[in-house]
Amino acid sequence: MNPNISKVVLAYSGGLDTSVIVPWLVENYGCEVICYTADIGQGDDMDAVAKKAVASGASKCIVQDLKHEFVTEYIFPTLRAGAQYEEKYLLGTSFARPVIAKHQIQVALAEGADAVAHGATGKGNDQVRFELTYKAFAPQMKIIAPWREWDIKGRDDALAYAAAHNVSVSQTSKKIYSRDGNLWHLSHEGGELEDPWNEPVEDMFQLSVSPENAPDQPTYVEIEFRQGTPIAVDGEGLEPVQIVEKLNALGAANGIGRVDLVENRLVGMKSRGVYETPGGALLYWAHRELEALTLDRETMHYKDLVAQKYGELVYYGLWFTPLREALDAFVTKTQERTTGTVKLKLYKGNIITAGRKSPYSLYQESVVTFMRDEIFNQQHADGFINLFGLPITVRSMVNQGILGKLEFGD
Repeated sequence: MNPNISKVVLAYSGGLDTSVIVPWLVENYGCEVICYTADIGQGDDMDAVAKKAVASGASKCIVQDLKHEFVTEYIFPTLRAGAQYEEKYLLGTSFARPVIAKHQIQVALAEGADAVAHGATGKGNDQVRFELTYKAFAPQMKIIAPWREWDIKGRDDALAYAAAHNVSVSQTSKKIYSRDGNLWHLSHEGGELEDPWNEPVEDMFQLSVSPENAPDQPTYVEIEFRQGTPIAVDGEGLEPVQIVEKLNALGAANGIGRVDLVENRLVGMKSRGVYETPGGALLYWAHRELEALTLDRETMHYKDLVAQKYGELVYYGLWFTPLREALDAFVTKTQERTTGTVKLKLYKGNIITAGRKSPYSLYQESVVTFMRDEIFNQQHADGFINLFGLPITVRSMVNQGILGKLEFGD
């Protein structure tokens, strides 16, 4: 413990961990605690969260609405990159931490705090995401990570501490999922999910209906993009936050966006998470379909490599880094003509492409048609195949001892 710390700004959600951290900081550091809460669309009553923070021992709770920034500066850039982690995870928690930590550290500087604190455990990725962001903006700021200091060993201990300090929490020893929610997704970890053989129980899900209970008739939706950024749904121009909200509702009603993933955490262990990302699943699918029209083969294939690296950077907490910014510059160039509309059919958990169009489409029916055309001379394919297959031809001739005895193309 550092006795020189008199004021701490805590990233506060009002969940179990951060709820007990407030009295713990007061008790163990004897310091003033200011709570910082970012509204990124988690759906909480922010007034209630702020009152709970003060009731737990904080001097005040600062709440900021960051939904627009979250969508435009974190979600949409990652979408344009096509970034996922391990081919499934749409990074809902990963890019939420940098936006929270960035504003938390700004509040700490403005308030003259000696330190910042977070509720991430020593086993997880979030500790890295928070702390790398702190270092990017205020490397001199002291960091307190209670899970790496206190005697609380697990959720049961945290519940007991909360009860002893009259801190109200919603978790119980029987229903103790660790959840993280925001405008983009809702994650579920812990409880029976810790055994990867267990199927998630239906009442765990909070956003989406099960595919079995989704409507018996398909739902159609059209998503319009301009330079890789979604701008309209079903022909209606919407603000960024509204687009995500509308697609969340459509996807959730049709059982879209559930992912069950055993992933490789940055700290080295494997973990199992179940995610609900209904609107995100629709946006990623539609964006990819549009790129299939507008990107040439070599750019599209190389962008796939960039997407994997971009996803790793986001997952690892390396948002505020030169490499992520450089990859963004590449992605921005690729999106110059990623403009158009994609029509999707949603049916019982499935996303089915029903149509796509773009004024910059590289797909030209006059070239690809099986009917008679005057553009593509099929005889040109003979020379192309001979040149493309030259290494195979030469190797085979050498192996058979006939090099120089046959003319290429025979």
